[in-house]
Amino acid sequence: MKKKTGIFGGSFNPIHVGHIALARQLLKCAGLQEVWFVVSPQNPWKCERELLDDERRLDMARIALREEENLLASDYEFHLQRPSYTLNTLRHLSEDYPDREFVLLIGGDNWAQFDKWYGYQEILSNYSIVVYPRRGENVEVKELPGNVSVVDTPFLDISSTEIRNRILQGQSIHGLVPKSIESLVLRNYQK
Repeated sequence: MKKKTGIFGGSFNPIHVGHIALARQLLKCAGLQEVWFVVSPQNPWKCERELLDDERRLDMARIALREEENLLASDYEFHLQRPSYTLNTLRHLSEDYPDREFVLLIGGDNWAQFDKWYGYQEILSNYSIVVYPRRGENVEVKELPGNVSVVDTPFLDISSTEIRNRILQGQSIHGLVPKSIESLVLRNYQK
């Protein structure tokens, strides 16, 4: 039987406690054996100016997840052609790890835009998708394809943008990022 592995992609600029709490919930709710935090080197939807160096974001994710069972930071997309399209990542992962069943984990905001994603029909045809709640996005469960499910996870109102802004304004980020990376986050995002 294939190991059910959730793919949680993102910039993780920086990773925060909301990401980790959500991944823990998704492990249970979606019946996953692992969740891979696939750190994206270049998200086609995001401006690169705001992005901290790839290796530093990956290092922080690895440190933050070190004590977490079945949650792993991955640099897989660092070795693929850029920009990082999810379809290409899933194709390559499926080839490299035939013993795993990959499940795409996305927020309701991404699901609302999913028909604009590169190769979205191929993703829908070949992979299960688990959608988690995001503020302002109401997913119509009745209209979902059979391989797409919505999980009812608690909504944690934390964002990487908010953390970066708090640092720039000299405000505390205590409790927003894991204690293991708090000083690293401050050092990396202070101007």
